[in-house]
Amino acid sequence: MKAVIIMGSASDEAHAKKITDGLDSHGIAWEQHVASAHKQPRKVLEILEVNKNAECIVYITIAGRSNALSGFVAANSTWPTFGCPPFSDKADMLVNVHSTLQMPSQTPVLTVLDPGNCALAVKRIADLVG
Repeated sequence: MKAVIIMGSASDEAHAKKITDGLDSHGIAWEQHVASAHKQPRKVLEILEVNKNAECIVYITIAGRSNALSGFVAANSTWPTFGCPPFSDKADMLVNVHSTLQMPSQTPVLTVLDPGNCALAVKRIADLVG
C-alpha cells in the first residue's frame, strides 16, 4: 500500500510532514506532490493517471479555503481520498473544514482534521487489505 499526498500549495508542507511522520512510523510508503486543483488541474490529473493502475493506494489531500482539490481527486479516482485540511486558528479551521465536508455527490472525501489520525486511518486501511 502507498499513500499519495497532494498538497494544494507548497506552504502546506509543515502540515504534510505531520502526516508523513505518522506514515513513516506505521511503515506506510508515501509520495508527495504539490498541485492545485484550481491552478494546475492538469497536473493533478497526471498524478491520478500515473497511479490509476496501482495495486492499492490512498490519496491524502491537503488544501484549505475553497478546497476543490479533495473533491477533484475523489471524483477522478476510484481510490479512497482523505481530506486533511490545514488551519491556523479556529476561524480558519471552520472555513477549511466546511469546504472539505461539502462535497457533491459521487465525490466521497473522508475528512480527518488531525494529521496523526489521518496517518492512522491509512494504516488501518493497509491492515485491512493486508
